[in-house]
Amino acid sequence: MLKPDVRKDIFNKLKASLKKQCPPMVRAKDTADTYEIIGNTPVPYGSTKKMIPGMFFSSVVARKNMMSFYFMPAYYDRKGFNNIAPTAMKCLKGKTCFNFKKEEQVVEKELDALLSKGVGIWKKQGYVK
Repeated sequence: MLKPDVRKDIFNKLKASLKKQCPPMVRAKDTADTYEIIGNTPVPYGSTKKMIPGMFFSSVVARKNMMSFYFMPAYYDRKGFNNIAPTAMKCLKGKTCFNFKKEEQVVEKELDALLSKGVGIWKKQGYVK
């Protein structure tokens, strides 16, 4: 189990990096244990093409034993992120979920580069103006 101070430090580092992306991204959720940002353009979503306010971009969710960092652009260009965020990419579990268990796994410079590249992908996809 993560110590409360380490848990808080990791959460705050991830949240601070996400906040740097607003704007152009938009805050969708901000609670004690979750912070989420989305694109700034309404888009059709799902099989019914229902309009949603913005495409999910990234979030951090506090868990008991780790910080889960969800980053959807990783789904589009996984190999492109290996060079700019090698420390973070070691924590990638599945396609879009990073699980951070130690403070040293969260490298601010890498995270900022990862998120900036992701914003570029979201612009290319039309999810951000």
